[in-house]
Amino acid sequence: MERATVNDVELAYEVVGSGEPVLLISPVLADGFLPLLSEPALAGRYQLIRYHKRGWVSSTHSPPPVSVATHAADAGALLAHLGVPRAHIAGHSSGAAVAAQLALDCPDRVHTLALLELSLLSVPSGEAFFQQVGPAFEAYGSGDHEGAVARFLSVVGGVDWVTCRAVLDERLPGAVEQAVKDADTFFGVELPALAEWAFRSEEAAAIDRPVLSVLGADTQPLWVEVAGFLRSSLRQVEERTIDGVGHLLHIQQSPPVARAMADFLGRHPIAG
Repeated sequence: MERATVNDVELAYEVVGSGEPVLLISPVLADGFLPLLSEPALAGRYQLIRYHKRGWVSSTHSPPPVSVATHAADAGALLAHLGVPRAHIAGHSSGAAVAAQLALDCPDRVHTLALLELSLLSVPSGEAFFQQVGPAFEAYGSGDHEGAVARFLSVVGGVDWVTCRAVLDERLPGAVEQAVKDADTFFGVELPALAEWAFRSEEAAAIDRPVLSVLGADTQPLWVEVAGFLRSSLRQVEERTIDGVGHLLHIQQSPPVARAMADFLGRHPIAG
């Protein structure tokens, strides 16, 4: 991956393909969007930009707090560094929170938003979610980073760890090991920032860009509720539900997610 210095930090990034630019923003699995980079529906038509947010993998690790707004500022600065005045923005989970914040803070940089199961912890289901992932926090607090990651990903994935690990090892070799290395960033920086992120109906209504909301048919109640919030709050939102997947939707089945995104982007060209 190449490196860019923006906002006094270095971000590792990769650009694949050509065409209209699409910035991909990942959450706990720093390379989670890799499966989409080889999907013809996207890779054959768009310039795909993925990067590691500050604190992840080899990008600069900043001391906390690092807010969602800070990540959004970094994303906008990376686009400026690459000479991209306007792009399609896609984010998954906490990466979708960064994408939404970028649309609020730098609307001129954002042409469309694709939100893959946006994580918004202030909705009523957020409290139950925190209870579910409590054992992951306990494991992290005791120094068991591997156990913490396993417990967390099992909850969000909605499957037992053996099944979840098998999918990740097949689709993203090395991702689990990297997530364990990134555990301090995730549990100590990313989740606290996400818990404090304010994204109410009035913020959502202020986004005037076309939005695609993608949901897994087998996902957890938290993301079902968030999808309903987006449906009722955003000005322009289209929805796609992907059968047979949960929160790790584009990792479990990248072809239908890529097709849904490509169909949406194709109907909202930047040139238009």
